[in-house]
Amino acid sequence: MPTRKVTVATLAGLKDRDEKAVFVTAYDYPTATFADRAGVDMILVGDSAAMTMLGLPSTLQIGMAEMLVFIRAVTRAAQRAFVIGDLPFLSYQPSDETAIRSAGAFVAAGCDAVKCEGGARVARRVRAMVDAGIAVMGHLGLTPQSLGQLGGYRVQGKSLAAAERLLRDAEALERAGVFSILLEAVPAETAAFVRERTGVLVYGIGAGPHVDGQLVISHDLLGNFVGEIAPKFVKRYAEVGSAVEGAFRDYARDVRAGVFPGPEHCYPLDPADEALIRTARKTRPARRLPSRPTPAVEAAP
Repeated sequence: MPTRKVTVATLAGLKDRDEKAVFVTAYDYPTATFADRAGVDMILVGDSAAMTMLGLPSTLQIGMAEMLVFIRAVTRAAQRAFVIGDLPFLSYQPSDETAIRSAGAFVAAGCDAVKCEGGARVARRVRAMVDAGIAVMGHLGLTPQSLGQLGGYRVQGKSLAAAERLLRDAEALERAGVFSILLEAVPAETAAFVRERTGVLVYGIGAGPHVDGQLVISHDLLGNFVGEIAPKFVKRYAEVGSAVEGAFRDYARDVRAGVFPGPEHCYPLDPADEALIRTARKTRPARRLPSRPTPAVEAAP
């Protein structure tokens, strides 16, 4: 039976039935395959790949070329999940044409939608992309591409005035045509305040339970993020990092002890051929590599 692809209409149907959408990040073919098989509804190919996959200090250092590599890998795997590509820093801000070309490249690479950060100030860019036929998700609250303005990784929307500013930005994005908004690192009451007054789907990452679905970074979920960032909202469902490190340690031990590879890991030979080759090993001189010269030792002054 063919797998039915998740669409914007599918996601709207989940909300109509009061069912939460399941949303994770993925950046490579295996992770996206496992997420898709598990029935995840949406996959975000996030610019968080800068830190999770490339070891960069923030999302500001990743560009279109790197993002397209990750997107192509994920979209090859996602048979069911709705795939959203995260537009990187300066790939949409400079002009409407830049935004359309960047978003179009993501769609051509297999994305179902794109995501961009910011509210009223990017509404014009959102409208340009939407008018070009591209589905757009907005992103409000903690917006990592604006960390310099936000003063670091800080919770947003902690007062009524701040919640109302978020709502105004959400309304601007809604007017611009987004199909959904992601709220990051805001209190649960603030997220509920925005969602209840917005006519589009509202998802959360660190925004409490009163939203239409939950996003987590897959490396946080799996316990294989290498870095110092550990948000309060992270819940680990596995310790893949520890398991991988342990496997490498066991492998190194076996190689150094000479117990890997064992007989069961070797290709068998016909006994007669094996005897002939063994005899040839004994009777024909092996090639000797030239010995390396001993480095000269300088006399002490």
